[in-house]
Amino acid sequence: MGVSCVIITMEHVAILDKTESLAKMIVQSEVMHEYRQAYEAMKNDETAQKLIREFEEAKELYEQVQRFGRYHPDYTEIMKKVRAVKREMDMHPLVYNFKLKERESQRFLDDISELIARSVSQQIIVPRDDRHEPGACSSGGCGTGGACSCSA
Repeated sequence: MGVSCVIITMEHVAILDKTESLAKMIVQSEVMHEYRQAYEAMKNDETAQKLIREFEEAKELYEQVQRFGRYHPDYTEIMKKVRAVKREMDMHPLVYNFKLKERESQRFLDDISELIARSVSQQIIVPRDDRHEPGACSSGGCGTGGACSCSA
């Protein structure tokens, strides 16, 4: 009994070592490097940061209006403002590039997770963030236990 515990412990240590190595490889990958560059560029751009702050302020107004819904006196005006501010923020080249790199990073991590899961069993359900993929489920993917209505 004591011997098997040592073997399992050594096996766990070996797996953890390989996991740490994989994590380092992921962090040092080109995909993650591009993500960090896009984040830093957006974070250090005054115009992008101003647009992000404006969107956050508009979003706070939106959340206040949502409590009353269409019955709020400024509902239409605030809804238009939120959409306009979000559109302007999303169209800023550095924000747009960051969101693009963020989706690429998410896809990269999803692919790695799927490879690991499939190496264990084909029956493992791997949740993915494929909402931005053509033909993807809009409710968060098929990993939701069939809650989405896509044809998997």
